[in-house]
Amino acid sequence: MSLVNKIKQNPKLKKIAHRLLIPANDHRPRLWVRLFLNPFKHKRGKGSIVRFNSRMDVFPFNNFELGERSVIEDFVTINNGVGDVVIGAHTMIGIGSVIIGPVNIGKHVMLAQNIVVSGLNHGYEDVTTPPSLQKEIRKQITISDSVWIGANCVITAGVTIGKHSVIGAGSVVTKDVPEFCVAVGNPARVIKKYDAKDKVWHSVKNN
Repeated sequence: MSLVNKIKQNPKLKKIAHRLLIPANDHRPRLWVRLFLNPFKHKRGKGSIVRFNSRMDVFPFNNFELGERSVIEDFVTINNGVGDVVIGAHTMIGIGSVIIGPVNIGKHVMLAQNIVVSGLNHGYEDVTTPPSLQKEIRKQITISDSVWIGANCVITAGVTIGKHSVIGAGSVVTKDVPEFCVAVGNPARVIKKYDAKDKVWHSVKNN
């Protein structure tokens, strides 16, 4: 069993490690973690760029990967505190976006501005306890290769977006989107699909 797994399974060790990595009442890693630990733990592909004004809330106990020639623009927040964040090659994360794991983003993906992709949720069912103190719910988000997501979209926990699909600006994606589709709205609905036989995009009627 690895040291990380031993710490995760021992509540006392986990609490000590957590305090060493994260200041009390904070959600950002300590400076020493950002400067001396993360660069050796996490994979950064050749030619990848993380802009100076981005917020990298990246911890060593989960994975973070950034593929070659990918760019994380200014004012983006990346957080792998509750799940891995993996970003493929030649992918653009637009200004002001938020990525909270567990999230897997493929190659040649375009995320425009102010997009929220969060695999984290909180329970709310117990009305005697604030939602912030209730159980965390984590569901993997998968954004496949060659996807384009327009500005101001929200991608909710557990969603998969198929290859070469497009999400229109301002959409809220609450269900899976198949490959080669265009989806728009709140909640997002598929309005176009690519017909591989005819090699054209057909409109889809929604009742």
